[in-house]
Amino acid sequence: MSTYLLVHGAWHSGQSWERVVPSLTSAGHRVLNPSLTGYGDKVHLLGPEVGLHTHVDDIVGLITEEDLTDVILVGHSYAGLVISSAANQLPDRIAHLVYLDAMVPRDGESAADTQPATRALIDRTVNSDSPWRVPPLPEMPPPFGLFGVTDPADIAWLRTMLSDQPVRCLQERVRLDNPAANTIPRTHIHCTVQPEGITRRPVPAIQPNGTPAQIWELPTGHDCMITMPEELAGLLLKLS
Repeated sequence: MSTYLLVHGAWHSGQSWERVVPSLTSAGHRVLNPSLTGYGDKVHLLGPEVGLHTHVDDIVGLITEEDLTDVILVGHSYAGLVISSAANQLPDRIAHLVYLDAMVPRDGESAADTQPATRALIDRTVNSDSPWRVPPLPEMPPPFGLFGVTDPADIAWLRTMLSDQPVRCLQERVRLDNPAANTIPRTHIHCTVQPEGITRRPVPAIQPNGTPAQIWELPTGHDCMITMPEELAGLLLKLS
């Protein structure tokens, strides 16, 4: 049995993984899909003081409190920063890092450094009437939709779980100074339907642990856990 810890991205909640969890649990694995501070069942904690380090503490605390080991740690989008930082603190508890259409930071970088399009969101927010709250991205015409979701029923469901993102989450910088974290295997899963202006940093051919990069693709938009949950689960199960 493996333990999958699924970490949602900006604006979302742990509920976004709801369609993926059954395939993993039915294969005999333990799955945790918590909501980070400020989202889902923790939306009442949303405030200007919430930042990237708050969310890293969420995940580090959960791993420690549940005494989790050999964790397959999956981070979607913004959560690439969260899982990188968590692995930096608890490398001996992480069996695999999965960057799911995610930001992949270097030491000292923020979300704005890893995804330049984020900088415009920060600038617009700090000059607004609510200078700490970044609202969810607007829906776009197909095939991009709302975070890559185009089915009307799925969009309606997705809207129920979206919250504003504290701007501090996008400004705080990761600390990746533990060499032991470089030994953790990595897998990158890319969603191939991307709107213009969103750039993905190329994945180096060799992972930090010296093995060849492992990159998989899903022919869908950003929120593949909603649009292609069974296919995503199938990829994740290859890592158990």
